[in-house]
Amino acid sequence: VQLQASGGGLVKSGGSLRLSCAASGSIFRADAMGWFRQAPGKQRDFVAGISIGGDSTRYAESVKGRFTISRVKSTVYLQMNSLNPEDTGVYYCYTDLPGSPRRWGQGTLVTVSS
Repeated sequence: VQLQASGGGLVKSGGSLRLSCAASGSIFRADAMGWFRQAPGKQRDFVAGISIGGDSTRYAESVKGRFTISRVKSTVYLQMNSLNPEDTGVYYCYTDLPGSPRRWGQGTLVTVSS
């Protein structure tokens, strides 16, 4: 399974973006897919995840109520609303397959200007 992320860009504070992560290959065996982000000079932090079996979701506290993760077949989306400069960073999608290390997409840059 390979992951291709897209949808990043430059947006003003208060604006919205939608990220996409398309998985090549079947993900029916995957446990979950989701997103992390890495701000300049900081560690990579969890943003949102969705289970493949039941589509249950979870979010970082900092994005609850503003971000929504969803899935259509092998593509996961992250709708990001009310963006603020603290949301700036490279967003990486991931998938967890049983018995395998976490797999990462290439990252897509989100820049929120004040």
